[in-house]
Amino acid sequence: MRIAYSLPLMLPALLIGGCSTTMMYPTGKHSAQLLQQDITVTLPYLIYLPRGYEQEGRAWPLLLFLHGSGERGSNLRLVATHGPPQQVEEGREFPFILVSPQCPAGHWWSFTTLDLLLREIVARYAVDENRIYVTGLSMGGFATWTLAMEFPDRFAAIVPISGGGVPHRARLLTNLPIWAFHGAKDPIIPLAYSQEMVNAVNAAGGDATLTIYPDAGHDAWTETYNNPDLYEWLLRQRLQSEGTVR
Repeated sequence: MRIAYSLPLMLPALLIGGCSTTMMYPTGKHSAQLLQQDITVTLPYLIYLPRGYEQEGRAWPLLLFLHGSGERGSNLRLVATHGPPQQVEEGREFPFILVSPQCPAGHWWSFTTLDLLLREIVARYAVDENRIYVTGLSMGGFATWTLAMEFPDRFAAIVPISGGGVPHRARLLTNLPIWAFHGAKDPIIPLAYSQEMVNAVNAAGGDATLTIYPDAGHDAWTETYNNPDLYEWLLRQRLQSEGTVR
């Protein structure tokens, strides 16, 4: 799959190019035009398939993991520095498909690109579309909140860690189970960022929980991802056919 991280950067050029081209045609009336543009960008990712995946007729839950800013770049092994992909490298087995993409150096997560990645994974693999989950840490924690707000009916649950979001958009997440985590002594992303999001979701009638580690700094993810209760909770969540989650 070829996906464009440069899409947002290309749009102004396309628009400018389109404007300059149309100036070649008569003004004051319609003229028929056609925009044709191939957009190509690469998104590397690690994928883990659970033991028994080859069984026919079975659909598997999918967990999308979004790393932090320190793992950006072109070395895909950096993605396995923390979280579930690290645990896979250490021999841990999970009962779900795990997809861990890598954000390019100097960039932020592209939600258009992540949408295309999820579409590709669902098309190629035996994914239970009612059990797609997202988790991320730090930069990936911010992206987890935002991705869910961009596609509020797509996910069965999210787990943002050491992140934050836009509280006034929290109403979009009222049907989504959320379990957030943050260190009380985080010197990089203040605890208030997670508190504001969780409070806003619940004030809008949603179901969000915040676990605070009283002695933790920015690294609230090691303890979180080592907790088997997290995965048991995730796997109990399911997107219902009528568009609500439980």
